[in-house]
Amino acid sequence: MADRYQQFTSSPFGRHIARRLGLPIPTPLRRHQPGEPIVAGPVLVGGAAGSRLGAAITATVDAVQAKVHGTPVDGERYAALVFDATGIDSSTRLHELYDFFGPVIRQVDRCGRVIVLGTPRHHDPRVSAAQRALEGFVRSVGKELRRGATAQLVHVAEGAENAVESTLRFLLSAKSAYVSGQVIRIGAAEIPRVDWEKPLRGQVALVTGASRGIGEAIAETLARDGAHVVCLDVPAQGGALAEVANRISGSALQLDITAEDAANRIAEHCAQRHGRLDVVVHNAGITRDKTLGRMTRQQWDAVLAVNLTAQERINEFLLADFAPVRPTRFVGVASISGIAGNVGQTNYAASKAGVIGHVQATAGIAAGRGATINAVAPGFIETRMTAAVPLFVREAGRRMNSMSQGGLPVDVAETIAWFANPASAGVNGNVVRVCGQSLLGA
Repeated sequence: MADRYQQFTSSPFGRHIARRLGLPIPTPLRRHQPGEPIVAGPVLVGGAAGSRLGAAITATVDAVQAKVHGTPVDGERYAALVFDATGIDSSTRLHELYDFFGPVIRQVDRCGRVIVLGTPRHHDPRVSAAQRALEGFVRSVGKELRRGATAQLVHVAEGAENAVESTLRFLLSAKSAYVSGQVIRIGAAEIPRVDWEKPLRGQVALVTGASRGIGEAIAETLARDGAHVVCLDVPAQGGALAEVANRISGSALQLDITAEDAANRIAEHCAQRHGRLDVVVHNAGITRDKTLGRMTRQQWDAVLAVNLTAQERINEFLLADFAPVRPTRFVGVASISGIAGNVGQTNYAASKAGVIGHVQATAGIAAGRGATINAVAPGFIETRMTAAVPLFVREAGRRMNSMSQGGLPVDVAETIAWFANPASAGVNGNVVRVCGQSLLGA
């Protein structure tokens, strides 16, 4: 559904009225287009004394063919500011953040990027305090930036210096247009060589709920990255499902994921038809919204069965030693409702919070089998479902984030494609909100 308010404020007259009334003026976001450079301008790179990621940052920025500045240039507009803060080991050194960003933060260009790299929890309380301070800094910067710019914090474990490229490429690029104020954690992992244009070439990906909306966008994006996509949905959606699968040269699988044998049927289908299954994306979900006092047990059970229990069963089966196929990337679709809650969605919010708990608890099991499991938590995304939301509620959902607008299904899909990338092997147990840094929740 078109955002008519954003269209209005994009006109000179509308912009003038919005400014006079103190209303938000959403900036049209730059999203990925094939053939466009990953970084649309110079990148300023800096680091605290004693930091350890300088070489990895430089290698990535060089690989995407961006112009790098080591010192600020007056009047320059920067596509990205990247700061290695892994060397900050006490609160007395946090001024190094200010020293780097303070003089240049107003030089961040339209749809620019601010990226801070830090270190995970440390046994030294002073180090831990200083590194946790980075989170408050980044989240606040994300809310201060304007014109579609974003800010992120990336915690890189010691020994994981070789695992940052996939994440830096994603965060620097237009693929992360609607991701802001997030904390991403990268652990040590063996990183294979990948074709950055087609990182999923030769792989098979399963996307549930693929017949429309966000699921359709996920299927299209994974196919763009080279995967053969098995598009799964319930038989009632068979016609739309076939259209999506045919358009992306994938295949369709009609199946109710709540069936007791669903996991086994998925595994056997992929083993027999494709000989493998590399990526599993749990996008299928339903809503049965009612306030708790008016909700039936059937409405409660239906939402939990589709949104959570089915994911648990499928993942447990595919991670077992006897599974005929062994995926290496699992991605769940949670929701900001599972983080902040929502009126009339006790069942939905419980299911999506459960997805987060499942991902975090399963990460260690997945790592032991050479796999990763992560989740996206979308905020207000422009779909047919949100188009049916009452006008004032819909407008609140669009405006109550740092971008002052709703996201698109492709924003969720791009984040999932980053998780699915073989070069993202160090990204495990993360829950990344695709919400334009919503003002709701943590």
